[in-house]
Amino acid sequence: MQVLKKFWRQITVSVVFIGLVVGFVVLLATNNTATVNIANVNIRQGPGMSYAIADATTKGTKVHIIKRKNNWLYVRYADHKFGWIASWLVNEHNTQLTRTTKISEATIVLDPGHGGSDSGALSSQGKMEKTYTLRVAKVVAKRLRAAGAHVVMTRDSDEYVGLSARPAIANKLHADAFISFHFDSSPEKDQASGITTYYYHKATSLTLANDLSKNASTLPIQSKGVDFGDFLVIRDNSVPAVLMELGYINDKSDFKTISSSQYPNEVAHAVYAGLTTYFANQ
Repeated sequence: MQVLKKFWRQITVSVVFIGLVVGFVVLLATNNTATVNIANVNIRQGPGMSYAIADATTKGTKVHIIKRKNNWLYVRYADHKFGWIASWLVNEHNTQLTRTTKISEATIVLDPGHGGSDSGALSSQGKMEKTYTLRVAKVVAKRLRAAGAHVVMTRDSDEYVGLSARPAIANKLHADAFISFHFDSSPEKDQASGITTYYYHKATSLTLANDLSKNASTLPIQSKGVDFGDFLVIRDNSVPAVLMELGYINDKSDFKTISSSQYPNEVAHAVYAGLTTYFANQ
């Protein structure tokens, strides 16, 4: 009997010890707490900007990350309250949050037209459209990221990306906006000039097109306004999507501006201003 009791005591101790170890491992695995040191970070009712703002953090708020969905974090905060915050606003390594603005919560897909084996249109001197769309997109991305936005490029080098793959990126990310950059070309050189902002889906994209076009009027190339465009990259998009023709590459005057060092920065400023207006009214 004594041997049996001793055996059961050993079993009990072992089970308790294993339970403690497992509990400790689980605790370590789920301990995603981060201290927030910057106030006014929006906490939303769902994983996206379309959901209402339920609350905002204050200095010193601690959040416990429960799960992730579409680049958003579901967190527990304060006295067992729950909500969603944009993951790119959280630096989980140093537990800092970036101050929230409408644009800082947005996921924006930028699409530099053409690339790789697809040169796009050519200037009178044989300069390729793909070079200038990428140059503009990189500067726009830098400007938007500086404002806290989550920016995804369909390409960030001279590579070929299929047309269908471009809107697929935006659809998969549930992006808040998609902008495709291009430069127009006329059948004969020096026959056309101007910037046109195209949309396909009126319900989802016309407002975005209008806001971007209004700010494009500040650019050195004249804006021709907004127009309907049957382009696959915006037609196959389920998110607000536009295609911007930022001048005629085979027009001598337009190309002088397009190839200038300051034009990408001017476009970046106009796009940022247009998106700021757009998101402020969402």
